[in-house]
Amino acid sequence: MAGNMYQVEIKHDGLNKYRIIKGSDRRVVKQKALAQERQWEEMWHKKLEAERKKEEREKAAREKEEKKALAMQLTEEAEQQLQNIENTLSFTLTIDDKIDWESLKDTSEYTIPEPDEPNYVDIPDEPDKNSSDYKPKLNILDRFSAKRKENKIEQMDKLFEENYGNWELKKKQIIAENEEVDNGYKEQLQIWENEKQEFLQEQAEKNHAIDIQKENYLKKIPTAIVDYCDMVLTNSIYPKEFPQEFDIDFNPESKNLIVDYSLPAPIELPRLKGVKYVQSRDDFKEAFLSDSVFNKMYDNLLYQITLRSLHELFEADIISGIDSIVFNGWVNSIDKSTGNEVNSCVLSIQATKEEIMDLNLSQVDPKACFKNLKGIGSSKLHSLAPVAPIIKIDRNDPRFVSSYDLGDGLSESDNLAAMDWQDFEHLIRELFDKEFNQSGGEVNITRASRDGGVDAIAFDPDPIRGGKIVIQAKRYTNVVGVSAVRDLYGTVLNEGATKGILVSTADYGPDAYKFSKDKPITLLNGNNLLHMLQNHGYKAKIDLKEAKKVVNDQ
Repeated sequence: MAGNMYQVEIKHDGLNKYRIIKGSDRRVVKQKALAQERQWEEMWHKKLEAERKKEEREKAAREKEEKKALAMQLTEEAEQQLQNIENTLSFTLTIDDKIDWESLKDTSEYTIPEPDEPNYVDIPDEPDKNSSDYKPKLNILDRFSAKRKENKIEQMDKLFEENYGNWELKKKQIIAENEEVDNGYKEQLQIWENEKQEFLQEQAEKNHAIDIQKENYLKKIPTAIVDYCDMVLTNSIYPKEFPQEFDIDFNPESKNLIVDYSLPAPIELPRLKGVKYVQSRDDFKEAFLSDSVFNKMYDNLLYQITLRSLHELFEADIISGIDSIVFNGWVNSIDKSTGNEVNSCVLSIQATKEEIMDLNLSQVDPKACFKNLKGIGSSKLHSLAPVAPIIKIDRNDPRFVSSYDLGDGLSESDNLAAMDWQDFEHLIRELFDKEFNQSGGEVNITRASRDGGVDAIAFDPDPIRGGKIVIQAKRYTNVVGVSAVRDLYGTVLNEGATKGILVSTADYGPDAYKFSKDKPITLLNGNNLLHMLQNHGYKAKIDLKEAKKVVNDQ
């Protein structure tokens, strides 16, 4: 207060306001200040509310723009999917479908670094008796007193001997520590060298297997041709929703390739053609292809896949090993009348290499081209009406012979290692037949030859672990060496099989196990064989010493 005048300072940081209220009456001044503060606070709240509403409007506008952009993005993606389906055939025309054998090889470097050489501790310099450190410091009195001089010399000698002893102890300690470090380093280095050599050996074996595969293909070995064609179709890029599963067979006499190909079902194709954001409802509206447009697209796609597969296989046929191809297109779907799953052949075509390679596939109408090549199928493929394949894949191998069962006649006294070799092969076939029958597979025994070739062929229908499996039975009394496993691996490649199984009454050497590592090979020894027999209720024994005696007596 000054001269009976009162004043109050008030401010508002948010509004950046400041005021001094004065008056002669203290209560009036205080009341005015409170009124001003309330007014400012109301102004502040209005300002905050206005800013909040502005932010909400801006946020809503941003969200609407984002939703519009999202709708456009979804539409572009849907259009791209449909465009990719439309371009299924033309896509392959820019690609060289021949197999690049070198690209299949593992050329990677061994990336694990060599162990660093350790830092060895240096041995300190050996104490020198002639060093000035051990020379007594003689003064004038020492020169006149022999005893004083002798004492100082003795002290220096003792100091030298003490330091030298400490140095020798330190030297031994450092040498021992360096030897321990060096031994550890050498051990690590040896482990690294072994692992590197194992990597390089496995890499060389894999690459050698590819070279063998290539050589067999160039020699026109039938199984190698099938395997090559499998790689060609596998390399063909389709949407991930497509099954892209197939089975291939080849007749070397007629040079005719048969392909059973799983085509996509209608449910696996996209129907979405666009997405629109409806601002008034703040919602997305999807637009789909009409049934007529979708059905036309689906039919066209199946014709395109058919022509594309024929083109890829013939273009990749650099050895002219294939004269004609039968392509059977199968679709897995649900029969609406029964609710059951059915797999129907909906189209079939046979074409020669000359017919396909003479086509200008960039200009053809897929359906007209298919019909011109005398392909058979319903006029409306989307109806999934089944047709009879022009030629079916025949799984009958001329090497297969009739088999007989032995398991029920076995007893604990029967020594498998001394069994007749033909009986042993039929027993192995019987065991695996029981194993694979559980999943709908089959096992056939091949004609007896005693040449170490294929003893049995199994066909496992399992879509993941199945396929063609080569089984060899070895009634051995000695340890099975790596050569038998190498022979099996070569047979697996020649047969175009997915796996090889070697069954022996004896055990396998370490080289055999090492070679089979990371390869599609399973080694079953005598113990494994007896366990399989027990699982199927059979009893027998394996006595290698007794078997050797029987063989020698024979």
